[in-house]
This record gives sequence, C-alpha cells and structure tokens, in this order.
Amino acid sequence: MPHSAPRLVRDTATAAARLGLAALLACAPALAKADDAADYPSRPVRFVVPYATGGLPDTVARIIGQRLTEHLGRSFVVENKPGANGVVAAQTLMGSPHDGYTFLVTDGSMMSINPSLYKDLAYDPKRDFVPVSLVATSPLFIAARPDFPANTLQEFVELAKKSPTGITYGSSGVGSSHHLTMEALKSALNLRLDHVPFRGSGQAVPALVGKQVDLVVAALPSLAGFAQKGQAKILATNSLKRSTLAPNVPAISEIVPDFNFAVTVGVLAPTGTPQAIVQKLSAEIAKVVKQPEVIKQLQGLGIEPVGGTPSEYTQAIDEEARRYAGPIKAAGIKPEN
Repeated sequence: MPHSAPRLVRDTATAAARLGLAALLACAPALAKADDAADYPSRPVRFVVPYATGGLPDTVARIIGQRLTEHLGRSFVVENKPGANGVVAAQTLMGSPHDGYTFLVTDGSMMSINPSLYKDLAYDPKRDFVPVSLVATSPLFIAARPDFPANTLQEFVELAKKSPTGITYGSSGVGSSHHLTMEALKSALNLRLDHVPFRGSGQAVPALVGKQVDLVVAALPSLAGFAQKGQAKILATNSLKRSTLAPNVPAISEIVPDFNFAVTVGVLAPTGTPQAIVQKLSAEIAKVVKQPEVIKQLQGLGIEPVGGTPSEYTQAIDEEARRYAGPIKAAGIKPEN
C-alpha cells in the first residue's frame, strides 16, 4: 500500500506519455505535408498539355511556367500530350505519382465539353482531377465577311431570323467552344445558321476572308489583322461582358442575358495530390498573373488573366459544363470520327 501512490503517478505519467506520442504520430502526416508545401517545389514540375504546341493552353502553360520557374527557383516544364480527345494527357496525369509534381493545363473541352459530347470517357473530370487555378479566359469573337449585309450584332440577329437560307458560319471544329457559341446563340434567338467545321481557326479565318463562309468565330488575335485591313468586320464577343481587349465590340449577353462561352484555361492536379501543395501552387499562380508584364503579355494574345482559387475554378467548371450541355443536346451534336 505505501507504494501505491507513487506507482499510480508513474502509471499516469506513462499513459500520458503514450497518449502524447500517439497524438504526435497522428499529427505527423499533416506536419509532413505542411513541410512539403513549405519546401515545395524541390525538383522540376511538369505541366501536361492535351494539345500540340501553339494552342491556347500550351501558350498559357509556357507563360506561367516560365514565371513560376523564375519565382520558385525550380523548372516548370511543359509536356505536350495530344490525342484521343484529351485521354492521352489524362492517362499521363493519372499514371503519375500524385505528389504535386505533375499537373494538367487545359481548356474547357476536357472538363466541361467532353462529358456531354462523349458517352464513354476514359476519365472522370470530378473523380480523377482536383482544380488548382482558373488561370485565364479567352473571349471569342464573331466576325463577318466585309460585304455581309449586317454591320452590327443586332442587324445580324434580325437578318438571321428572317434569312430564307441559313447563314453560314465557320468554326474550329465540331464540339469546339466556337461551334457551341453559335449553336447556343442560334437556340436562344431562333436563328437560321448553318455550321461549316474546319480543323482549327487557322483554316476557318482564311475561309471567311476568302468569302467561303458568312461568319466565323475566333480569338481576337486571329481576326484583328484582317479587321484592320477591312477584310473582316467584328460584330460581337461571347464573354459575359465586353472584353477589355475590344471595349467597343458588344457582348452577346447584352441581348441574351448571362450568355457566356469564353474559353477557360486552368490548372488541375490528379486526385490525391496534397492539399497544401494545391493551395500553394494556386496562390503562386495568382501572384504570377497579377504581374503587370504578364498581364500585358497575356492580353496581347487575346487572353484575360484571372488567377482564381481552387473553389472558384471548381465552380467555373460546373457552370461551364451546364452551359455547354444545353447546345450539345439541343443541336444533337455528335463528335467527328
């Protein structure tokens, strides 16, 4: 009995020590993740792009990758993995370690269009990827051939409502943002429009200049030179509000409320990537796209910098998917083989 009190103290201390050790071990993964984020990146980071070089996502990836390399002291390397409607890039990402060193840089096609366009995708946008940052948007513009009877958006709408034959428009391909912009407008205002798909704006815009089609949908840099020479006239933009790149050009949303089919470009991580790293990279991208020289560089290419958070990008993907699903279903759009 005389020894029971000291023994109780010893047992209590031992139990407390064990509990403390257990608590420390339980916290260890979180502490390790925090340390990983603090030291991140410690080696080169890959930006996987589902298209060939020169496209919008590739351009954005290279611009922000260069700035992140300078800012964080580790290389951000762009790898182009085109093919199979984004499946090649998706599988590259999903097959890589989910450690914060491989990311996807893509437009809305993979995340928001393909799920409505294709019945069997080899990836699930919500299950397989985690949004990191809505880096930028790129408004598209509707342009007409110089001798087209309409000179304004409103005149075009009135003409397309009563035209005895469909007004032709060229796009960069079936199921593209360019195509869906016009199908959404057609559905909203009951217009008579006929789609002429091309393989990219590089073919569609010359077709307009050559008067093979009445209209075309393309990014501003593809159209500006022709518009300045009087070989095309720009009628409208598909962004929610007028673009700072062309403030005198009306937005379609001025006659169709909430109309917004501007192209989005964002960064995504494979599911399972440490959240601390996702948050850190998102914050670093936001800093980069707010740099005056980066803003100037992007806007010179017809790109509007955003730098949105993971939650903002998640919301943007969901809203974009809902918007695209409408015209895809209404027009019965099927992918080309």
